Amino acid sequence: MSALTEWQTAPALLALAALIGYLLGSIPFGLLLTRMAGLGDVRKIGSGNIGATNVLRTGNKKLAAATLLLDALKGTAAVLVANALWGYEASLVAGFFAFLGHLFPVWLGFKGGKGVATYIGVLLGAAPLMMLAFALIWIATAFITRYSSLSALVAMVIIPVALWVLGPEKTALLVTLLSVISWLKHHENIRRLIAGTESRIGQKS
Repeated sequence: MSALTEWQTAPALLALAALIGYLLGSIPFGLLLTRMAGLGDVRKIGSGNIGATNVLRTGNKKLAAATLLLDALKGTAAVLVANALWGYEASLVAGFFAFLGHLFPVWLGFKGGKGVATYIGVLLGAAPLMMLAFALIWIATAFITRYSSLSALVAMVIIPVALWVLGPEKTALLVTLLSVISWLKHHENIRRLIAGTESRIGQKS
């Protein structure tokens, strides 16, 4: 049977896991941290994104690092809490909806980040070794190309393929969905990469 037809956890529990995951994922840490630091609304600078890359454009590296960490950990927390309460299948649902919560937070008119940090956090909870592999691929690609966005996009292709080979299948399905959605959210970066206008790591915009 395929990964789509083997789900056995009660639908009500999966729905609850989805709700908890979404609420955790929708916490806009980038916006909250920059406001608490007196830096205003991060959505009004740079790309308008609430993620760590745009927070870095405020010039505050510590806030950007904190945003990256918290955006990742909300994905990890969703997976681990659901797994502890309702098991493996619920943990995957919670991780998926935590990712969607970051991308489409209800509190911000469904306009959130691109999801790379939360993607990594979900990986940490669901497949820790693959999270390490993601980090290594990102570092290697960034070292060669100096493009942060390209590094993430490359890792988000390789990791799902590795999971389909190594298993488990349901985790591979989850990560594939996250990768497809994140690629779609990176459409502007992809256009700039093709045009040769994407900013490189360390390049001043």
